[in-house]
Amino acid sequence: MSWAASPAPGIQPTSHYSQPMNTAYTPVSIRQGFGQAYQSQPQYPYSAPANPPQSSNTMSSPPDQQQQQKFDWPQSVRNYVQRTFQASNEIPGVGREEKESRLKEIIRSEQERGTMFTTNWEEMPLPQQLIQKERQQALMAAVDPATIEPQSPSFAVNSKKRKSSDFSEPEQTNGSTVPWRNTKALSIEDRVSRPANEKRLLMDGPLTGKSKFQKNVEKRQRRGDGGYQSSYRSPTPPPPSGPIVGLNTVLEKKYFRLTAAPKPEDVRPEVVLQKTLDLLKSKWRKENNYNYICDQFKSLRQDLTVQHIRNEFTVSVYEIHARIALERGDLGEYNQCQTQLRALYRAGIKGNPIEFKAYRILYFIHTANRTALNDAIADLTTAEKEERPVKHALNVRSALALGNYHKFFQLYLDVPNMGAYLMDMFIKRERLAALATMCKSFKPELKLRYVTEELAFESDAEAAQFIIDYDQELLQERGDHIVFLTGKAGQIFENAKAQAFSRVDLKGQI
Repeated sequence: MSWAASPAPGIQPTSHYSQPMNTAYTPVSIRQGFGQAYQSQPQYPYSAPANPPQSSNTMSSPPDQQQQQKFDWPQSVRNYVQRTFQASNEIPGVGREEKESRLKEIIRSEQERGTMFTTNWEEMPLPQQLIQKERQQALMAAVDPATIEPQSPSFAVNSKKRKSSDFSEPEQTNGSTVPWRNTKALSIEDRVSRPANEKRLLMDGPLTGKSKFQKNVEKRQRRGDGGYQSSYRSPTPPPPSGPIVGLNTVLEKKYFRLTAAPKPEDVRPEVVLQKTLDLLKSKWRKENNYNYICDQFKSLRQDLTVQHIRNEFTVSVYEIHARIALERGDLGEYNQCQTQLRALYRAGIKGNPIEFKAYRILYFIHTANRTALNDAIADLTTAEKEERPVKHALNVRSALALGNYHKFFQLYLDVPNMGAYLMDMFIKRERLAALATMCKSFKPELKLRYVTEELAFESDAEAAQFIIDYDQELLQERGDHIVFLTGKAGQIFENAKAQAFSRVDLKGQI
């Protein structure tokens, strides 16, 4: 083996390549003699680090010491740790190990989110407080799960490792699981190794995972409060066991729809409500302002309802409001009062049930609700059917069922109480039905005076106006009287009758 001759000093060796070549070895200088120490010449410039590497004995140190790095903890965190272990903040039943474990979770969670310096550690609940709160909620859930509010997620749940939905198990509440274990169904290992009864119990257990919407809400809350969301919530006060008692003494109060539990200072007691009723009755006689009266009566009824007052005074309030609503044709308010009165009468509270049962029959005749009409008639006793208001209403129903318009309009002229206001609401369609029948029975013409008397018009002028509203050529003068041309009006009133019966408002609203 021969050594290549070294070039003369000062002469650069020639290269056979036009471009520099990246060799697979590091060139070193040849030792010139054995007495000369070897010194390597670095090929690349290199600056030694500020902290030289430790000796080889550090390689045998535990892995925990390698992962520890010097971290400058905020003073607020140090104060938080000190408060945790102060004797004045000790809670009986919470051990030191539990506090240390929860403290580590809290600090690790804030460090991973990068909010170590932005979190308000002065208001952060202590670990022992969080542990005590969780124990109380677990105890309440075991007693009555329906009384527990859904609590905001704890610090361990806020961690990045616990964001996926899964079946929660008791031993996984404080730890984190690997991503492939966070599934809603059993894994292959569970399906193979678990008995059938255990798998059924797991599948039947409640889902505690959070929906995507809940997670987005939590993210927005964390962004709004600087990344920290306390798990502590003040307990919800229990609902009142009984009805409230009003303390308001104002006689007139506007009606407002309740959106929360009423306050006693906003509700009037029964003594004040009785004075309010007397005031409203006198104002209705003098001013006759229905919008104001209706608003005041609704407010009065609301105060009675929230105080659970159900007596004869309550019945009188609903009866008066129903009569006023009938007088003004407000079937919506009348129907509400009628419904409440029916319940009050069934409870045995005294009032005027006969009067309002007759109104109920006439109301169902107006709305053409045959099913409800039959039910109302079936609820009547033999004695109630003999009462004049009820008997009149039943005769009206019988006359319409038989098509006897002559008897119907005689009953219309003799209505007890305020039933005439209800009959006024469907008298027009019954007159159209009667005219359609007359056009079939009397041809080619009929005296207008006969129409006026049979259909209970107040005058011939009113009857003539009712007819010419549909066609002006249906009346002609014949000497000393006016005739109604029934031969030409047959189809006109048939169409008007069909249209009138198709417009019945079943809800009774105006």
